[in-house]
Amino acid sequence: MRPFKHCPWCGNSLAIRAMSAADSDDTRERLACTATDCSYVHYDNPTPVVAAIVQREDSVVLVQNKGWPGSFFGLMSGFLERNEHPDEAVARELHEELGLVPLSQTFLGHYAFDGMNQLILAYHMVVEGEWTLGREIAAAKAIPIAKLRAWSVGTGPALQDWLVRVRGH
Repeated sequence: MRPFKHCPWCGNSLAIRAMSAADSDDTRERLACTATDCSYVHYDNPTPVVAAIVQREDSVVLVQNKGWPGSFFGLMSGFLERNEHPDEAVARELHEELGLVPLSQTFLGHYAFDGMNQLILAYHMVVEGEWTLGREIAAAKAIPIAKLRAWSVGTGPALQDWLVRVRGH
């Protein structure tokens, strides 16, 4: 599905074209303006997202965003703001969504989430105290690390990698 049909620069039609970088043999299909005097290309690059494995004692706090199905819980996550460092963004999201401040935070890695065209920057955050739900969160629950199971998409691969590190297998 195309995100839009007309060029945001000149208003002409957009079409899929095979394009390659000047210094590369890599050719990709991209949505581009059909006007010969316009150079607009819609690159559709991934959106950066921060996510956190929020550890409180021997449990991980999972959240359910408003609008998610009733049984679905996941890692706390959110979008970076303009000019915001990912380390700051994940701490901000923790405060906004759960009312908590991290005692420590460690960057775990980056993970492609192709289904949502996102690049997830995953962290481990240690917290203490009781959480309060932010306006975007419908519910939260603490799952003992020993019972925690990762899912296959989105933030699940980051959780899987962390569980392997913590459990040693």
